[in-house]
Amino acid sequence: MSRVMNTIDHKDFEAIIGLEVHAQLLTQSKAFAPVVAQYGQAPNTQISPLCLGHPGTLPLVNENLIRYIIKMGLATNCSIAPKSIFARKNYFYPDLPKGYQISQFDTPICEGGYIDIEVGGGIKRIGITRIHMEEDAGKSIHDQDPYNTLVDLNRAGTPLIEIVSEPDLRTPKEAYAYLTKIKQIVQYLEVCDGNMEEGSLRCDANVSVRLRGKEKFGIRTELKNMNSFRNVEKAIDFEIYRQIALIEAGGEVVQQTRLWDTSKMETRIMRSKEEAHDYRYFPDPDLPPIIVTDDLLEDIKAELPELAHIRQKRFVEQYQLSEIDAVTLTENRYLADFFEELISESGHVKATVSLVLSDVLRVLNDQSISIQEFSLSVSRLAELLDLRTSDKISSTAQQTIFNAMLEQDTPPLELAKSLNLLQVSDSNYMDELVKQVISTNPDEARRYKDGKKQLMGFFVGQVMKVSKGKANPKMANEFVRKYLD
Repeated sequence: MSRVMNTIDHKDFEAIIGLEVHAQLLTQSKAFAPVVAQYGQAPNTQISPLCLGHPGTLPLVNENLIRYIIKMGLATNCSIAPKSIFARKNYFYPDLPKGYQISQFDTPICEGGYIDIEVGGGIKRIGITRIHMEEDAGKSIHDQDPYNTLVDLNRAGTPLIEIVSEPDLRTPKEAYAYLTKIKQIVQYLEVCDGNMEEGSLRCDANVSVRLRGKEKFGIRTELKNMNSFRNVEKAIDFEIYRQIALIEAGGEVVQQTRLWDTSKMETRIMRSKEEAHDYRYFPDPDLPPIIVTDDLLEDIKAELPELAHIRQKRFVEQYQLSEIDAVTLTENRYLADFFEELISESGHVKATVSLVLSDVLRVLNDQSISIQEFSLSVSRLAELLDLRTSDKISSTAQQTIFNAMLEQDTPPLELAKSLNLLQVSDSNYMDELVKQVISTNPDEARRYKDGKKQLMGFFVGQVMKVSKGKANPKMANEFVRKYLD
């Protein structure tokens, strides 16, 4: 199906989008069993009778599951329920050995929150209906055996939180911005690594369209199998177009679950969409209610980090950064921590900003690594900045030494000496050098004296050339003025 219209700016229809985001929590063990769950381990090696729902086993709530979801609720402006209960969500599938999933239904622990996203140069508030706790299912594997579906239950029972948005999103770009903000929050809180490719952050989208000016929502479809932010955006965009085209052709949208096919770049039907009653929810008789006391709530509030949007404002005020630079430096918590640690170590704000935004980010992008994987320590970079800010090396030399430091763990001063990059700041040396440059360029000297002050750059450049980059450019400037002004 070829694209023949712009679904975002369609004159007759608008889209209604809600997202359900599942975040796998960074707990040491599973939600209700003392079993480690690490990504990438051999199939069915991280299970226990409790994970498999064997008779006689009883679940035990992981305390950090409770603490992490409360952190997420507080960070997204939710109300925290003083009492909530677990429910059994009943369905039958090969990767769900118990025949039910421990989740929450009518008593979620977090409700009525919101986050603000940036779209089109402005801020839009997206409501959060609820955040609740649940356990993950296992994984069905369809591509390793031509005749059978294989099941890996390592993931069964890993702790999840589900963040359900209000249907406040209107475009795929807004959905992308919302999902990016959720990822940023969970990473800042250190409750989830936010890796969509590994499945630790997953997103289902509910999409419908309606005639502009109408209040009633259209029939929605649920989209699954989107393993990246861009695929979420593309899948929603396609589905909006599909629904509009269907309605304009005289058809009707059917409530169903659809899969995003990355090879064909289209959605396809998976099954009819279930409703809550299809799962026959009822309170889990093996788990007690979760009671959130005032003391527990205050304790968790005290653990909350400074979130990105607050940190951005502080960076602008404290370090005199531009809005763009502040957003870049706070996009990732660990990059922001690295930046502030380097400022604290070096004491040079402007030089630190320049180094991190140019050289450090360049390396991270070129090598596709995180700041945690960056090879240079804060102390080494602080030493490099000290050389530059004390005029012992030039900006060009700083770049050269930085690149050399990536190859070997050597103090920057040693590298500066071995590479012959230390600037010469000797007055006698500079005096003779400047006089030499002036004498060999009499025409330019005369023009400078006649008012062509922009020739200062020429003379300093010549001094740097003759000295092979060793001369201190500030001193060169001073001595040129001494003889020509």
